[in-house]
Amino acid sequence: MTQLTSSAPAGPRPGEPCIDHPGITASTRYRPGDRSFSDGQSAIDRRIALINFGAIVVPLIGLGAAIALLWGTAFNAWYLLLMVGRALVSALGVTVGFHRLCTHRSFATPAWLRYCFAAAGSMAVQGSVIYWCSEHRKHHQHSDTEHDPHSPHMSRDGSWGDGVWATLRGAYHAHVGWLMEGSSNDLEKYGVDLRADRAIALADKQFVMWVIIGLVFPAVLAGVITLSWWGVLLGFLWGGLVRVLLVHHVTWSVNSICHLWGTQPFDSHDESRNNAVIAFLALGEGWHNNHHAFPASARHGLRWWEFDLSYLVIRGLALVGLATKIRLPNAERVAARRH
Repeated sequence: MTQLTSSAPAGPRPGEPCIDHPGITASTRYRPGDRSFSDGQSAIDRRIALINFGAIVVPLIGLGAAIALLWGTAFNAWYLLLMVGRALVSALGVTVGFHRLCTHRSFATPAWLRYCFAAAGSMAVQGSVIYWCSEHRKHHQHSDTEHDPHSPHMSRDGSWGDGVWATLRGAYHAHVGWLMEGSSNDLEKYGVDLRADRAIALADKQFVMWVIIGLVFPAVLAGVITLSWWGVLLGFLWGGLVRVLLVHHVTWSVNSICHLWGTQPFDSHDESRNNAVIAFLALGEGWHNNHHAFPASARHGLRWWEFDLSYLVIRGLALVGLATKIRLPNAERVAARRH
């Protein structure tokens, strides 16, 4: 039976500990010097930046190849279904699994289902589950400050400035630029509880395997259905690389667009915004101001007309007993938080 709770705390002020995350306590708050880099850390960051660059560029090359092959018989309803279906699986792995389940613990599931969600999210090629969740927890703790990994308003060195050019620079940084800067060496403290979860830790170790499966599976499936090597190639392009590209940029649009353009019905102590277009594309994640106001809430679309497919999936799981302890803010707390 579904268990609903009203224990979704409001978002912290920038720099405050994220009290809704078991792995973050007052003792893990940012301290001057946390971002110091050793030579070894710098080498690791360069490798991470190079890998991220490849993860961004290779799907773009795939899209170019797919478009070049589009004329004639290189795209049809079957490949569209393959691309959209695979995109939904990996995107829900991120929105429901990485984000609402693993990062914010907004509901509970059996261990095998946590593993499945983490595996599906890994196929989105946005980093391993513990890395992704740690970066996101840090984002919430330092949202739109110089310690935020991907704020369009503040860089590591301070504000981007004023004007159109500064806005574009900030948007680029929040969208993809931050991936080229490497990772600070203080992320470990944000994933203590996740490393203690055997299901999540296993999926984290198997990240590369799930990335490969996510690329190979649609190629094999298309090859079996079409009985041709041509089908293998097109399955790899549309269900693999182009699918990764679409999920990448929809997810990254939450970081960039939803901190620049949209509405702010709630006081969230930052620049997070609700954007209906991104909410539709990102399966409910674009109700971003709602989320930053109540980060532990399993539901981001708090009003009846705010469509939130990820929450509908959670409710569906609850109906069959696979999701419990669903955390939602009560009406009094929602009203108190409104501007």
